[in-house]
Amino acid sequence: MTEHHDRDTVVVTDSGGSGMGMILGVLLVIALLVAVWYFTLGPGTTRDSGGGTTPVVPSLEVPAASA
Repeated sequence: MTEHHDRDTVVVTDSGGSGMGMILGVLLVIALLVAVWYFTLGPGTTRDSGGGTTPVVPSLEVPAASA
């Protein structure tokens, strides 16, 4: 008795897609880099707890008049 093998042709197609995952990944990396820059080197590094800066006014002493 002989064996008979049925062979089906399988065609795999790759549609390529729009690359939406790659675009979102790049945007996420850019947003992460901007956030790191902002909090380490940019304007987010000010450690002002008072809400504003107050100028330092030097105190002046008037010399005593000699008698």
